[in-house]
Amino acid sequence: MIIDGHQHFWDPARADYPWMDAPALAPIRRAFGPADLAPLLEANGIDASVVVQCRSALEETEEFLRIAHAMPSVIGVVGWVDLTDGALGDTLDRLRGSPGGDKLVGIRHQVHDEPDPDWLLRPDVQRGLAAVFARDLAYDFLVRTRELPSAIATAQAFPQARFVLDHAAKPPIADGGSVEWSNRIAALAACGNVWCKISGLATEAKWNDWDAERLFPFIAHAATCFGEDRLIFGSDWPVCLLAGSYGEIKDALEACLMKLGPGVNEKAFGVNTKAAYRLATAR
Repeated sequence: MIIDGHQHFWDPARADYPWMDAPALAPIRRAFGPADLAPLLEANGIDASVVVQCRSALEETEEFLRIAHAMPSVIGVVGWVDLTDGALGDTLDRLRGSPGGDKLVGIRHQVHDEPDPDWLLRPDVQRGLAAVFARDLAYDFLVRTRELPSAIATAQAFPQARFVLDHAAKPPIADGGSVEWSNRIAALAACGNVWCKISGLATEAKWNDWDAERLFPFIAHAATCFGEDRLIFGSDWPVCLLAGSYGEIKDALEACLMKLGPGVNEKAFGVNTKAAYRLATAR
């Protein structure tokens, strides 16, 4: 099974997405739903996908679970919950008992938008993470270089938990990279319980001036750090449309992964996603 490990649905006419307010994001400030994604998956040989949260709202998680319940191709949902909620355990149990709840495989919060770089280390957040892991769910790190130290400390605090690093922590590709990013994701990978999504990289480059060759050093570094068993392909559709079509993004990432070896590419396009999110048992 070929899996897109990271895609989104949204409708700005029905809900608020604060991160989408920037003028440069106008091209994607419209509705994108399952009917838009389905032909792209078919055209690019993708069998299934994992839909990932876009806003801090429980209603979105509930909507994604309903979509997953109705769509066999959506095999996993990484939703949002309030990690600081004292009744989080009850909320998670209710979500898992709802239609599509068996496809809730992970939780995510937009940590890189928090003013506090150590937000993950707050006691109430750590208690919330414990409730997530008690229910055998993964947690997606949405962080940049600034928040990587708190992500490292969190992965170390929960050695039996499963974490997924989104977008390889958004390396500063347009600026040529940074030693700080390189060193910090190496330290995160050393934890052993973290997978890394090769996703969202073209939009960290110059949107109108990128190619697979320029992405490759960052993907190669992630591969060196995480190894072939912990890399995950994700399109980051429809955010990726700012830099290229679904097919262009998929082809570029596949070209980079193939340079690292056919086995690396094959695992990143399915096997590793299943392992990180335990999709075989979640379906």
